[in-house]
Amino acid sequence: MLQASNPHSMRRVLLLQTMGGQRKSYQDAATRLGVDLLVYELPAASLSDTAIASVIGFAKSNAATGCLAVDARSAMVGAAVTAALALPGNPPAASGISRNKLLTRERLRDSDLLVPWFFPTSIGADPSALASMVAFPCVLKPLFPSDGRGVMRADDVASFVDAFARLREQLASVDADADDAERDTALIEGYIDGWEFVLVGVMHHGALHAFALIDKPDPLEGPQFQDTIYVVPSLAPEPMQWDLLDAVSRAAASIGLRHGPVRAECRVSDRGVYVLGVAPKPLDAGWAAALRFQKDAKGPLVGYEDLLVRHALGESPNDWRREPEASGVMKVSAECGYIYSRGPSAEVVERELRQRAVVESRYG
Repeated sequence: MLQASNPHSMRRVLLLQTMGGQRKSYQDAATRLGVDLLVYELPAASLSDTAIASVIGFAKSNAATGCLAVDARSAMVGAAVTAALALPGNPPAASGISRNKLLTRERLRDSDLLVPWFFPTSIGADPSALASMVAFPCVLKPLFPSDGRGVMRADDVASFVDAFARLREQLASVDADADDAERDTALIEGYIDGWEFVLVGVMHHGALHAFALIDKPDPLEGPQFQDTIYVVPSLAPEPMQWDLLDAVSRAAASIGLRHGPVRAECRVSDRGVYVLGVAPKPLDAGWAAALRFQKDAKGPLVGYEDLLVRHALGESPNDWRREPEASGVMKVSAECGYIYSRGPSAEVVERELRQRAVVESRYG
């Protein structure tokens, strides 16, 4: 963990993270804004009440004036910190619900939002017996955030049994973002056919403020569901965009999210908008680098992390809008990382990304 660089600064943001990959982009943003960033690395092991109390003590002793959590697990600790320091934030219960896919499904269902059929099951169950109880196609997934890992489609009994075995193997491995109860349970749900979107923004004192609605142009039909390409602005018809915004706003309210970053995953089918999840966390740095914003449609362009640091310090998001130019990002591979493009339209950006990805795969 890092101490504040300037003991006299009154602009101090506590950055909580489980993994270290997000630190640099936020440190760069804090430097640009003249803000002291207090980086606290959470341990990979399960967090006890004593460990959370230690984080709260660190925040108090360093006079943190804002708190920003960059992953779902640290968001739970961030909720405890903001409650203890009387800072705007999310209720601890809401952070817990948002990171548990079963609890999220139940909240959305009880709020009359569209959800697929679903049920939890023990990871020790007989997959052949379970397969006789489900309608195909269906999806198997872990309860905890996994960035798409372990989320698998099954179209018949054989693929269900195979997917269940692979999910069981993953849940048995060490994962920093899961506790023992979550490793013992899997979620089975109906497959939703349709186009997928990401909505990113912030909750501001209980109201959703959207920064960007992002298209995922690749049809994510399985059997795995790893993100590959993001493009903005969205090409969805305007009425659909309003439906997405309304559904995410209702979903965030049903979970109880109040203040801080939000990232929502949605699918739109012929029945309407399905909110797959709303997490109180930002986009990862690799994806977020495609986004830039401008205040009052003038002045310099700033990065996504700059806006989140500003918001953590109490600034309203109302005057900020995404840049006029279209932009996009594509994850080529673990070795090559991400490639980016900007252009006059989303179609142009997508085309350039796909062309560059072919070059990278051959010569990168």
